[in-house]
Amino acid sequence: MAALPAEFAWLGREIGPRILLEALKLYGTVETPGDASNPKILDWAKEVGSGIKDIYTNDEIPWCGLFVAVCAVRSGWDVPKNPLWALSWGEWGRAVIRPMLGDILVFRRNGGGHVGIYVGEDSSRYYVLGGNQGDAVTIIPIDKARLVTARRCPWRIAQPSNIRVIEFKTNQKASSNER
Repeated sequence: MAALPAEFAWLGREIGPRILLEALKLYGTVETPGDASNPKILDWAKEVGSGIKDIYTNDEIPWCGLFVAVCAVRSGWDVPKNPLWALSWGEWGRAVIRPMLGDILVFRRNGGGHVGIYVGEDSSRYYVLGGNQGDAVTIIPIDKARLVTARRCPWRIAQPSNIRVIEFKTNQKASSNER
């Protein structure tokens, strides 16, 4: 894992949920520019299974859904039928009205969707840990108006005690097209 930006260093001290902890291990993973592909990202497709490796053949293919899928699989969760398609995550877990730490956020964007993991919010943006955000695993702000749904892990026993709303006082410019 690459070092988190100072304003997000607190995430390294969180005790869960596991999907968030798995995602943090991948922070800083970057696409390989040009015709080559990052073998780590390609390995995620093999790890997720379900024929994904046959569809996901290079890191130029949008991989936000693949990132969330590998985090889910490593956390012991099943993935939706078409995990590469961001909007498919809108059927995963259970819907929640108020997103909290570790929830899956599904967004609309021009030409499709985007999916990532909630790490906080300010008055108008969610802060999202996700893949294929500037061709890397990063944390970016996304306008709340773009949210399609927030989904919570289908806990088997109990929700981790640190699941909560995280509020920031910041004015970062929101992303408009994650790639």
